[in-house]
Amino acid sequence: MSRFKGCAKVDSKAGFRTEKEEPAVPYGLLKTARKSGQLNLSGRGLTEVPQSVWRLNLDTPEEAKQNVTFGSDDRWWDQTDLTKLLLSSNKLEVLSEDIRLLPGLLVLDIHDNQLSSIPAAIGELTQLQKLTLSHNKLKELPVEVWSLKNLRCLHLQHNQLEELCAEVALLTDLEEMDLSSNQLTSVPDSLGNLGSLVKLSLANNHLKSLPGGISTMRNLRLLDCTHNQLESIPCILAEMASLEQLYLRHNRLRALPQLPACRSLKELHLGNNQIEAVEAELLEHLGSLSVLELRDNKVKSLPEEISLLRSIERLDLVNNDISALPSSLCLLPQLKMLTLEGNPLRGIRRDILTKGTNELLRYLRGRLKEEPDGGPGEEPTTAMTLPSQGRVNLHNVRTLKILDYSGKQEACVPDDVFETVGGETVTTVNFSKNQFTAVPPRLVELKDSLSDLNLGFNKLPCLSLELCMLQQLVHLDLRNNLLTALPMELEALMKLRSIVLSFNRFKSFPEVMYRVVTLETILFSNNQLAAVDALQLRSLGVLSTLDLANNDLMQVPPELGNCTSLRALMLDGNPFRNPRAAIVAKGTEALLEYLRSRIPA
Repeated sequence: MSRFKGCAKVDSKAGFRTEKEEPAVPYGLLKTARKSGQLNLSGRGLTEVPQSVWRLNLDTPEEAKQNVTFGSDDRWWDQTDLTKLLLSSNKLEVLSEDIRLLPGLLVLDIHDNQLSSIPAAIGELTQLQKLTLSHNKLKELPVEVWSLKNLRCLHLQHNQLEELCAEVALLTDLEEMDLSSNQLTSVPDSLGNLGSLVKLSLANNHLKSLPGGISTMRNLRLLDCTHNQLESIPCILAEMASLEQLYLRHNRLRALPQLPACRSLKELHLGNNQIEAVEAELLEHLGSLSVLELRDNKVKSLPEEISLLRSIERLDLVNNDISALPSSLCLLPQLKMLTLEGNPLRGIRRDILTKGTNELLRYLRGRLKEEPDGGPGEEPTTAMTLPSQGRVNLHNVRTLKILDYSGKQEACVPDDVFETVGGETVTTVNFSKNQFTAVPPRLVELKDSLSDLNLGFNKLPCLSLELCMLQQLVHLDLRNNLLTALPMELEALMKLRSIVLSFNRFKSFPEVMYRVVTLETILFSNNQLAAVDALQLRSLGVLSTLDLANNDLMQVPPELGNCTSLRALMLDGNPFRNPRAAIVAKGTEALLEYLRSRIPA
C-alpha cells in the first residue's frame, strides 16, 4: 500500500512548471485606458511604474498580434492618447524619464508617494493642465516645471520645498496653486505675474513677510497665509480688487490689515494673533464682510463704529479681553452669530449671554433705547424723532447713511419718514418686521444710492416693478414673506450680489435668478422647491453660496457638481436619498466631487 494513501493528489509536473507572476498592472486596465484615455493606478503598492504604462500609446497591443476577428468594441487601432494618469498613494521613490512618452497628458496625479525629485522630462508634457505632487519629499523642482505653459492647477502641499524660484511667473495661465505645509521662508515678488490665479495657499510655512508684487493678482479670490510668522500685511495688498477670502490666522499680527480698496472682501480670518485694538477708521472699508474672525487675540474693546459692518453675518470674538460691548452691535442687520466665550464681560448678565445671539442683540437694542441721548454723538431726542409712530434715527441717516424703520408692525411707511431723509444720501434701508403687503413705492426716490435693502418679515405676496428700478442694489433681503414668484424685470439689477428668499412659498426656482449673473449668494431655504436646473446655474459664474436646505428636492442633479465656483452648498432637510447624508455631511467640496462622479459619461 502506498505510504501516500489518504493524502491529497500530487501534481507530478509541479517541479517542472514555473509560476506565472501576476502583472503589476492588469492588462485589462491598459486595454480600457487605450479607449478612455484615463488610467487609475492609485493605491496599488507600486514601487515603480511599469514600462507598459509609459509605452501605452507606442507598443502594439497583444490582441493585435493574434489572428482574431475584432468586433466594433475591440478596435485596438482606434485607441486614444492617455490624457489622465493617477499614480497616487503608492510607494514610488523615482519617476522615470520615460514619462515623456505620454505627451498628451492633461492630468497627472502623483500625490502621496516617496518622491524626492521630479525628472526634467516632465517639461515635455506641454499639454498638462493639472499637476498634483502633494505629500511627497520634494526639496526642489526642476526648472522644466515652469515651462508648462498650459498648467491651470499645481498642488505642492506637504513637501519640503525651501524656496520658490522667480520662474514661477512663467505659469501665466495658472488658476490654483497650493504651497502649504512646506519650508518656505519667502516667496518671490514675481509671483504677482500670475494674473490668472484665483486661489493661492501659503499656509503652514515660515513666511515673515509678503512681497508687494502679490498685489497685482487682480483675479485672486482666496489667499491663505495661516500658520506663518507674519508681523504685518503690506497696505498694497488692498489693490487686490477681487479678493474675497483672506486667512491670516496663527501669525504675529498686532493690528487689523489696512484694506481700503478690497471692496469684495467677504471673509477675514485673524484668529490666534496679537491684535489689541479694532481701529474704527479701518472698519469703514470692510462693509462687504460677512465673516470677521478675531478669536484668541488681545482685543480690549470694540468701537461704536462696528455698526459699519453692514453685511456681517458671523463675528467671532472668543477668548479676548473685552469687558464691555457697544450698543451699536444691535444695528447690524445681517448678524446671525456672535460668539463671545472667554471674555471678561461685565454689565451683561450671564443668562443673557448663554441664550445666544438673538437674545443678546435684543438686550442691546433695549439698552440703546434707554440711553438718554439716543446714543453717542446724537442730537437731543426731540430733534431725532418724527411723530411717535414713525421714529427715525437721524444720526444714522446722516453719518451711517442708514434709514431704519424696522420692527414697527406697520402696514406702510409714513410719508414723513421719506421727507425727513430730505437730500441725504441713503445706502441702507431696513424696513423689516412690519406688515407690508406691497413694496413702499417711495423707495424709488433712493434709487441712485440704495445698495442694501431689507424687506424681511413682512407679508409681501409679490414684488412691484418699482423694486426693479433700484439698480444700485447689491444686497436684497426678502426672507419670511409670502412670495411665490419673482418678476423677470428683476434682471435689471445688474449689481446684485446677494439675495435672501428663505421662508417664502416658492415651489419652483425663479427663472430670473438664472439671469442675474452677478449673484454670489442665494439663500433659498425653507420653501417648497421641487427641482433646480443645474445646467442654468452654471451661468452664474461667481455664485459661491447656495442654500437650498429644507425644501422638497427628491433628487440632486449630478450636473450641480460642475458649478465649481460654489464654496458653500447647503442641502440638508430635503427628502432625496442620494447623495447619502454621510456624503452631504463631508462638506461642499466632497459633495461636489461626488456629484461630478455621478454625471453620465
